[in-house]
Amino acid sequence: MNFEHLSVLLKESIESLDIKPNGIYVDGTMGGAGHSMEIVKRLNSEGLLIGIDQDENAHIAAEKKLAEYKDRIKLVRDNFSNLKDILNNLGVSKIDGILLDLGVSSHQLDEAERGFSYMQDAPLDMRMDNRNSFNAATIVNTYSEVDLEEIIRDYGEEKWAKRIANFIVKHRQEEKINTTGKLVEVIKKAIPAGARRDGPHPAKRTFQAIRIEVNGELEIIEETIKTAAEKLNSGGRISIITFHSLEDRIVKNTFKDLNQDCICPPQFPVCRCNEEKILDIITRKPILPSDEELEKNPRARSAKLRVATKV
Repeated sequence: MNFEHLSVLLKESIESLDIKPNGIYVDGTMGGAGHSMEIVKRLNSEGLLIGIDQDENAHIAAEKKLAEYKDRIKLVRDNFSNLKDILNNLGVSKIDGILLDLGVSSHQLDEAERGFSYMQDAPLDMRMDNRNSFNAATIVNTYSEVDLEEIIRDYGEEKWAKRIANFIVKHRQEEKINTTGKLVEVIKKAIPAGARRDGPHPAKRTFQAIRIEVNGELEIIEETIKTAAEKLNSGGRISIITFHSLEDRIVKNTFKDLNQDCICPPQFPVCRCNEEKILDIITRKPILPSDEELEKNPRARSAKLRVATKV
């Protein structure tokens, strides 16, 4: 197993954390440990990196890659949404920074048998954590037509969601859809030929939608940011890389909410909510990959980095 993953916005995200050598940092989406390595290299013997990932392969790769720094790392196989429990279990009350690189990793896309990619025929899976029984085949073969349309429309931003959901349901009445290749075939039939000629691969948005539903990717972002903000020391940083508008919108709006002093209606003469600003936003506009990075890694083209600091 070779965990190949090019870390996106590596230089920019590491610089955004403003790393202190004796600080405590969390890489909430460790993956192949590209970001983790750059963090831990900047720590001294008093510093600590907590690497979190739910993917078993990520841990195997990270343990090898970070072996020389084992005195200053703690690796946890879990979902970053459980940040509070993870820190409590490690006896860590405050941290100095956290990095989240959202979405699917290059390794997960390239490892055909994981079923993430519409470019390779494989079992329809898409689980980031193989300990879970709920997978893409469950969604495709058991969700109602209405529910399929909703997730494909909302999570995939797919304008042909209604037709795709209808074609999926009709096909599964004849036979189950258990492979990525079969799902791609059904999606291509659902989208008119003229529409298929323009834009990205016709299955891209539907695969994104199903993957998000399998792994509950969007519903955990806001609460994780709030937990991270609570756990940050004053001046600590939270840096988040997103890859599509749905993720980016949640990050942007949550940062904005935590940047407000008062949320009372304008007509209130005196503040009654007692809300206080928690974060200062460093990146009013997101940081984007350089042309040089895009040449080396075209998958980075949709990446955006947003950064905030604890007040």
